[in-house]
This record gives sequence, structure tokens and C-alpha cells, in this order.
Amino acid sequence: MRFLFVHQNFPGQYLHLIKHLLASGRHEIVFIAQPNANNIPGVRRVFYEGPKPAPDNIHPNVRDTEQAARRAESVAHVARTLKGLGFNPDIIIGHHGWGELLDLPDVWPGVPVLGYFEFYYRKDGQDVGFDPEFPVDPRLLSRVRSMNVVNLLALSLEQYGHTPTRWQLERYPEWARGNIKLLPEGALLDVCKPDPKAHARPLEIGDFKVGPKDKLVTYVARNLEPYRGFHTMMRSLPALLAARRDVKVVLVGGDDVSYGARLHNMTWREHFQKELAGRYDASRVLLPGQLPYDQYLRLLQRSDTHVYLSYPFVASWSLREAMAVGCAIVGADVDPVKEFITDGRTGLITSCLDPAALAERIQTLLEDGKLNATLRAGARRHAERHLDMKQHLAAFEARIREVTGRSLK
Repeated sequence: MRFLFVHQNFPGQYLHLIKHLLASGRHEIVFIAQPNANNIPGVRRVFYEGPKPAPDNIHPNVRDTEQAARRAESVAHVARTLKGLGFNPDIIIGHHGWGELLDLPDVWPGVPVLGYFEFYYRKDGQDVGFDPEFPVDPRLLSRVRSMNVVNLLALSLEQYGHTPTRWQLERYPEWARGNIKLLPEGALLDVCKPDPKAHARPLEIGDFKVGPKDKLVTYVARNLEPYRGFHTMMRSLPALLAARRDVKVVLVGGDDVSYGARLHNMTWREHFQKELAGRYDASRVLLPGQLPYDQYLRLLQRSDTHVYLSYPFVASWSLREAMAVGCAIVGADVDPVKEFITDGRTGLITSCLDPAALAERIQTLLEDGKLNATLRAGARRHAERHLDMKQHLAAFEARIREVTGRSLK
């Protein structure tokens, strides 16, 4: 089959699927994206030019729509060039979030589009207004609704969709769910796996050393920001570090902002480090930024307690990988996290916004070895049953067969 993938940041969510398709040796794969340094041998990459920033005088409610329309136009231009060169895909696969797919049915009428529907925005009941520390100006609520314009345009294509969790599926209106298939995302269980020897050897990240007798608490997010509970994690440190002298903490994440608001004059890391200056032993806390993948995995394998916090929002791949590694996890008491973490069986649940409760839950897992071992085994077992990448790829293949009517053999 001939596959066309589209995602502004190659390879996006499709790394494992593409490698799986390439391994069969039966498929031609073209990928439209903006330029970056990533590379997968066997994939023909085609670049499009991303839109310039929207003009200042455009209404904020249509800024995202304007950018999406320009992306759609640019991608369609590249697609027409491909068509002129003789490439006609059997299926188009991509992420609907940025509008890149919107004009492709006009370029290739009748070619099925399988699009990732990631998140339907609502002004209440999920991330918006969840955290009272950061109240939402009521005048901005219309902006929240307008963020669904690209979603709604994608749905109007009357094509095919997928999303990875039941919680994400149920964010969409009931009338829209019929053509969005639940395709759970997985982890590579033979890569993300427990290492029984990890606690017996020192772990070093630069000059920061974790010895075999130290208790290691870990936290991972793409970026250190309130949406992923970074403020709660930071504010738990004074109590946590005062309670145990053997605890060391590593907080992994960058200084950009993936979700939510930015500060004008500093990063969220700098903001909360300034707020808590002198209140905890900073020599026992490392904020290394983002880590290479192999180092990140070793960190999870060595972790004594792993913290995953989030507003009611899309669950991260790091949660799936932490479960596959068999971490003893403290997770946020929000529905997208509880779809993975069952309190007392695959982890412990705590409030995303309560630092004292978080510190107490972490200490429970550090002190109760039997519970810690039970939760580790439960997390790994859940991953083996529900998060196996092989199952994910098989389900994706079945969806491709369903929408194309063609075998991948």
C-alpha cells in the first residue's frame, strides 16, 4: 500500500507504526511535515512551509483557525505537487490538531483520511477552570469554544478518526463519536521494562549521584508547568525532604510551555524555585531539563516512587512507559489518569493540587515496601494486558483495513 502521513513534527505519534509498516517491506511511505532533523530510513519526507504568525489585528478567537487554514493550504500545495509526480496514496493518516489534513480530500477525492482526534475543548468540566490558583477570565471563555473550529471542520470531512483513551473519546459530543475509533496507545514492553539490578548500582546524571541506599523520587513531564502539576510537586518538596534524609528527587522536563499560560519574565521552573528558595535542601533535588531516552529509562527503572500529575487533560506517553517499567506511581485524582491508575492496585491516587497530600502519599510508598512491590507488579501487569505496543499496532492495522478495504499483507 501507499501511505501518506501528515504531521507538523515528523514523525509525531507515528514512529512505531511507520517502523512496523517498513519492516514488512510491502509499503511505500511518504510523510509531509515541517523541516526537522529527525530521520527514518525508508520514509520519503516532503516539507511544507509553516504559516507566519497571525497578524496582530486578527481577532484572538480566530487566530488558530487562520493558522490552520494556512497550514491546510500549504500542505495541499505540496500534495498537488506529489500528485503531479505520480504519487497517489491509498490512505492518508495524520493529526487533525493543526488543520493540515483539511484540504487533502480536495486533492485526492475518495482517498480515506484516518485522522487523530486528540482533544475537544470545553469551558468547564475538564482543564479550563480546574485550578483555582489560575482562574479564567470569563471574557476568554468564547476563546475556548473557538478552539474547536478545527475539530469541527475535521469532523465535517466525514472521514475516519481515532483517539487513544476512552476519556478523550468522551470529550467529543455524542453525535461525533460514531466515527472516532478507540485505539489505545502502547509502550515497547521489551524496552520499557523493569531492571531488577537498577537499585544495586549508582545512578549518575552529571554531577548528581543517587546511591544504592538513597530513595529516589522521580517526576517527568515534557515541560515543567502547572498543567502537569509541577507547582504541586515543587511545593511537596519541603515536607518530603524534611521527613527523610535519604530522599533524592529528579524532576525531568523542559522550560518551554506545552499547555496553558506562559509567564512574562521567567520560566515556571524559575518561578517556583524562587517561591520555595531556602525551604528545602536543593542539593538533593535535580532539574536536568529533558534527558536522552536511554537515560530517562534508567531513571524510571531506578525510581522508588514516580509521580505523575496532570489537570484533566490528555495523558502523557511517560505515564504509559512508567507503568511498563513497573514504577510505583502516585498519580493525580483526575479521570484521564484514573483510566490507567487504580488506587491500591496499579498505583496510588492523590489530589493534583494538594502538596501535603502528595508528600504523604510519596512517603507511604517509600516506607511500605510490600505496598510498593504490589503496585510495581500491578503497573507492569496492567501494561502487559493493555499497553503492549504489539496490540496497538495490530489494532491500527485493523483500522486501516477497515477504512481502505485492503489487506496489508
